[in-house]
Amino acid sequence: MDDAAVTAGAPGVDEVQFRFRDDEAVDHPAVTVDSFVDQSNASAVRIEPGDDARALLPLLDRIRLVEVNFPSFTDGRGYSAARILREAGYAGEMRAVGDVLIDQLPHMRRCGFDSFAPQKPLDEADARAAFDRWPEVYQAAIDGRAPIWAKRHG
Repeated sequence: MDDAAVTAGAPGVDEVQFRFRDDEAVDHPAVTVDSFVDQSNASAVRIEPGDDARALLPLLDRIRLVEVNFPSFTDGRGYSAARILREAGYAGEMRAVGDVLIDQLPHMRRCGFDSFAPQKPLDEADARAAFDRWPEVYQAAIDGRAPIWAKRHG
């Protein structure tokens, strides 16, 4: 985990514990997807399970922050939402919020999350180990890391 690229602090409700961005953080709350689509002044949106991230595709140029809520670690729909937006070209902050666990961190990073606001503080040493755990990967993903097969076979 690159120390220069991450800001760490103890989280509260939706407070960021890990952030891998150098730009200024959005300082106002996120609105629901439905509210965002109907507003012209919002720049932060919160995706809940069941929301269709594709509704935001025509509005990507307005979004500075996307919060994706994980109400339970067993609900993986947020991974798909992040990937849909990143593959469509969204380059702003993508924040995982809620029941975020240590073992999910590297997978969330691969899907495009670059900040994390877990509902319960994560041990910083464990998080660093999780972010750095697998230097090689098997599949292409949003993070741009070359899969091991591509390295082996050029």
